[in-house]
Amino acid sequence: MRLLMLGGTEFVGRAVVDAALARGWQVTVFNRGRHELPPGVVAVRGDRSAADGLAGLEQGEWDVAVDTWTGAPSAVRDAARSLAGRTGGYVYVSSRSVYSYPAPAGLSEDGPLVDASPDDDEVDYPQAKRGGELAASEVFGDRALLARAGLILGPRENVGRLPWWLRRIARGGPVLAPGPRDSGLQYIDARDLAAWIVDAAERGLGGPFNLVSPPGHTTMGELLEACVHVTGADAELRWTDPEPILAAGIQPWMDLPIWLPPGEMHDTMHRGDVSRAVAAGLHCRPIAETVADTWAWLQDLGGEPPQRPDRTPVGLDPETEAKLLRS
Repeated sequence: MRLLMLGGTEFVGRAVVDAALARGWQVTVFNRGRHELPPGVVAVRGDRSAADGLAGLEQGEWDVAVDTWTGAPSAVRDAARSLAGRTGGYVYVSSRSVYSYPAPAGLSEDGPLVDASPDDDEVDYPQAKRGGELAASEVFGDRALLARAGLILGPRENVGRLPWWLRRIARGGPVLAPGPRDSGLQYIDARDLAAWIVDAAERGLGGPFNLVSPPGHTTMGELLEACVHVTGADAELRWTDPEPILAAGIQPWMDLPIWLPPGEMHDTMHRGDVSRAVAAGLHCRPIAETVADTWAWLQDLGGEPPQRPDRTPVGLDPETEAKLLRS
């Protein structure tokens, strides 16, 4: 298989490149050249946000292209049109944010979607991802695979959610642990997402798929307990009901990454229907493995993870945490 990876040097894109190389695929990576590439790939330089940014892709043929773009849908549109007739299929790494909010528990791929256009320039994230889906589908039809990921964790995470918890717990002492302890989480390890994408592309699958772990795969308690175990820290998880956390002005998801209290936000993010992806071969590794591998990666980096410049850093400041714990 010949893969064209649009991006491919960070987090999900790099995981896809690694998965394809492990299968012996021929991999071409198109990007701006700001990050090191693994051995064995063909590098094509270009900036798709520039007027002539796709010039490097005017020649070449591939079996599949994988696109992780999160910005203007018009950039996906232009890339897809440029590759039409020279690429067998197009995988667009989308998001479950394309569903109209709030999404009820158990929502499948047939749920209502946000309004968007493939011709949009800069728009909000849900509209950007839905517009990207429309752009890919407009050109490739049923050969467009729409990978609607949810919460993505694992080594090379550049948003900072799991790294924040690991670093906080590694400091030890009392740790604000947001309950309920048995609250279910849906996420996907970037490596499992990449493996599924590569397998699905090889099989020629198309259409939308929700790509997170099945409901009940893990809980908030199992996640944080795994963090305590792998760091070996003298940390005490102090489980706290949502009400005092919210009353203190602490924001779910941003101040306390990954966590959402029971209600419509939790139903939207952590209770989706993934039966279609599971039937198509989705496999999700245990949370303990994702946590352990992320911690090992952080240690190799010296403890300081990368941060995407287009995302607000997450995490609770120590003073606010200590104040709530004292009360």
